[in-house]
Amino acid sequence: MVLLTLVSEAAAALWANRLRSFLTLVGMVMGVTSVITIVSTVEGMQNDIEEAVATMGPKTFMVTRFGVGISMTEYLERLRRKKLTRGLIEPIEEGCQDCEAVGAESYASDHLKYGNHKMRWVQITGQTPNVLDMQATDVARGRYLSWEDDHRRRQVAFIGDRVRERLFGDLDPLGQRIWMGSRQYTVIGVAERKGGMLGEDLDEFVTIPLSTFQKAYKKPGNPVNLIVSAVSLERREEAMDQVRVVLRTARRLPYEQDDDFTLMTPDAILTFINDITRAFRVIMVSLPLLSIVIGGIVIMNIMMISVTERTREIGIRKSLGARSRDILAQFLYESLILSLLGGALGIFFGVLAGHAFLSSVLDIQVTPTAMAIFLGVGISTGVGLFFGIYPATRAARLDPIKALSYE
Repeated sequence: MVLLTLVSEAAAALWANRLRSFLTLVGMVMGVTSVITIVSTVEGMQNDIEEAVATMGPKTFMVTRFGVGISMTEYLERLRRKKLTRGLIEPIEEGCQDCEAVGAESYASDHLKYGNHKMRWVQITGQTPNVLDMQATDVARGRYLSWEDDHRRRQVAFIGDRVRERLFGDLDPLGQRIWMGSRQYTVIGVAERKGGMLGEDLDEFVTIPLSTFQKAYKKPGNPVNLIVSAVSLERREEAMDQVRVVLRTARRLPYEQDDDFTLMTPDAILTFINDITRAFRVIMVSLPLLSIVIGGIVIMNIMMISVTERTREIGIRKSLGARSRDILAQFLYESLILSLLGGALGIFFGVLAGHAFLSSVLDIQVTPTAMAIFLGVGISTGVGLFFGIYPATRAARLDPIKALSYE
């Protein structure tokens, strides 16, 4: 009964000052909405990154000339390295007992055109057909590249879902011919939708046979990245060591000389991405917390004004037998009601903003998680209690005689 009485009295006091309470509530709602939305967005981005990297396959690794996360000095140094070529596939297949498959890919970008529809600077990838299985790309329509396509250098294309959408709309793309630069290619398949990662659309790509790619996009030495799949995840490290030995032997590197290539696993790529985005994630989460703290300061100021305005009321309550802890509880409940109501409304608007706006704008799955909701409610409640304690304590310590005589 006492609890219900305190809650009803606190609610009545807030209702008596509706405009003031509403303006205070708005600040708290905005802060919690920001926390829910931004934490959910950051987690959504993290999940998208992990899913995108996971498409490489856990037992797969890549051999590259440059690697990732290199400075300009390192880049210039690695620029002097020998290029990796398709001719290294056979030695690796023969010398790596723990390798299940070895493929290669190379990249370029070009303009696409179909009828009146155009796309500029789309990623063009040349791949050996076995890369599909190693990178866990699913085929939504048609088929993927075949070894026959690669052997005959056929001008066929496997396209991403965004390319299908922008060039063909509702038209069936299979069998249609698209222009890539000055050459025409027949669409033979469409990939399952992947989504985005850090603002990059993973569905905006075209894949063609590697032999066709090297004919169309002539690069000195025809450099490639090698994609290798181990027989199992447990044997991946052994497979990497065997590939390293084969490449050092094929490239005639002296024992004391460092590798002139880089081996990368999905774990290493994910760790690198997390390292470069960690500061961004911390800043993104910290900014809305600042607005919640400001909302808490506003609550404290409002409670201080309320204590001053209701000094005489406090004196009357004390003279009628109210204890200091009863006064303390009353003002704390007012602060807590404001912060909890602000937290609940903030969660509602945060979920609404995530689903209705950010998911479509960022093209990522923005779903408020338990952690985001816990942070929103926990922080708003904590802020309400923390910034409500001082005004409530001040009200509880008022001398009833002085309070009754206050004008």
